[in-house]
Amino acid sequence: MSSMTFEQLELDPILVRALARMGYARPTTIQSQVIPEAMSGRDIMASAPTGTGKTAAFLLPACQHLLDFPRRQAGPARVLVLTPTRELAKQIADDAKAMLKETGLRVETITGGVNAEKHLPALTKTTDIVVATPGRLLQYIDEESFDSRDIEMLILDEADRMLDMGFIQDVDRIAAEARWRRQTMLFSATLEGRGLTKFAADILKEPVELSAEPPRSERKKINQWLHLADDPEHKFALLTHLLRQPDVTRSIVFVKTRDRLMELASRLQQEGLDNAWLRGEMDQDKRFEALRRFRNGKVNILVATDVAARGIDLPEVSHVINYDMPRTADVYVHRIGRTGRAGRKGTAISLVEAHDMAMVVKVERYTDQKLKRRVIDELRPKHKEAAVAVRKKKDTDGKGKKAAQPKKKARLRDQKAKGQPRWLKDKQDKE
Repeated sequence: MSSMTFEQLELDPILVRALARMGYARPTTIQSQVIPEAMSGRDIMASAPTGTGKTAAFLLPACQHLLDFPRRQAGPARVLVLTPTRELAKQIADDAKAMLKETGLRVETITGGVNAEKHLPALTKTTDIVVATPGRLLQYIDEESFDSRDIEMLILDEADRMLDMGFIQDVDRIAAEARWRRQTMLFSATLEGRGLTKFAADILKEPVELSAEPPRSERKKINQWLHLADDPEHKFALLTHLLRQPDVTRSIVFVKTRDRLMELASRLQQEGLDNAWLRGEMDQDKRFEALRRFRNGKVNILVATDVAARGIDLPEVSHVINYDMPRTADVYVHRIGRTGRAGRKGTAISLVEAHDMAMVVKVERYTDQKLKRRVIDELRPKHKEAAVAVRKKKDTDGKGKKAAQPKKKARLRDQKAKGQPRWLKDKQDKE
């Protein structure tokens, strides 16, 4: 938390009152960094992991903009927030509605897995903020039922995840459709990686780069270790043993694929370990029901894939267990960030077979922290830890010549929604 107050950030009293109602006392580090720069009209490129208060960091300047420049006539959305998952879209929309409670400004969502009728207000009525997942929004843009010309502010939340989930071409198309915008903000847990850097360079204009690493004190609150597993049966025995420990009060078990999720959830059920599960492309009502059972303590084990668990804030998770190691080291950091929140201590345990050791090495390098090896007496591994060979990257084609670089793909630029939007014409007429 910073020593600043929300009043000092020159936010409208309506927003300050809303923040007090929502229980926000003082701005977090990322909020006090982003809000002044965003309110001055700069493009933003911010590194802000989950739990740093980034949602309010981009919503508050957006709400302030809508209050400072009220619309003169009915029309489509002026602020568009793109986010990778429906749960995250719902959370952001709920926060925006709470902030704008006294204003009469409208917030709508457009996401997959929802009956199209629910999107009609966002497509036909006057709307101020739309929070959307890229795939479904692009469908409406292609059908020409969503007009992007009035968008003045484009916000990309969890851009790294959108890249991982294959949404980047969709986001690129949407950014091209909203080409008249005044301002763009990009938020990502990490700003590393060529794909993200190139994408950001394409859509941001001279952005200010900001970063809010979680304080070291917070990172140290997550105790991390691993258990070596000889084979899948040994791994399952380790998992059931851990889940039965009295200190494992509420846990999320991560698996790689939907098939493995279903197999594991039913095996745990057979062992008398009640659980709820979350996977991608799941009916919205079933997702909310699974989360409700976990939140209210009907079940204390949630089995999930990375895609399904993304953007969900669950309180008081005592343990994150990596039944399967993730595909990348930054996903590991996202996973373990589900525990040890709000000042509590948390534990992250990884169950590791020989083929997972290469990922363990990457995680240790990425987090700059060695994962402790632990043993359960009655479940000791029979095999030694597998050694990992370090391979050097090749930049030649095997004949001593430099490998040919792939040609750059031409970027998609959609030509629909031609012509300047009204608000830009009005501005030019005034000038």
